[in-house]
Amino acid sequence: MGSLMLLFVETTNSSACIFPVILNELSSTVETITHFPEVKDGECVFPFHYKNGTYYDCIKSKARHKWCSLNKTYEGYWKFCSAEDFASCVFPFWYRRLIYWECTDHGEAFGRKWCSLTKNFNKDRIWKYCE
Repeated sequence: MGSLMLLFVETTNSSACIFPVILNELSSTVETITHFPEVKDGECVFPFHYKNGTYYDCIKSKARHKWCSLNKTYEGYWKFCSAEDFASCVFPFWYRRLIYWECTDHGEAFGRKWCSLTKNFNKDRIWKYCE
């Protein structure tokens, strides 16, 4: 039992579309996602939805470098992330019973400072290490 992936490529003068089609013996589900060439001057949108996930920062999904979507729900428009594109800490944020106005090492087993990417860490649990 296995699956087979076919890639269909359609190009025009200004764009290229890749249509991956996954054929599975156990399922008749076909997954199609359109990808256009990188939009270098676009702005990242966070959070964005891609496949079955919600992302609050640049991701490294099937690429050599981290990238982001230019739409709230990925529609094929994307760009590679530069330093200013990565998600920023949100201050103040609520963690456990305290409000934090800067990065903290509270609750981190290795003592590294971190911050929340949303106002309410207790609810959302979205974070990153501070640099």
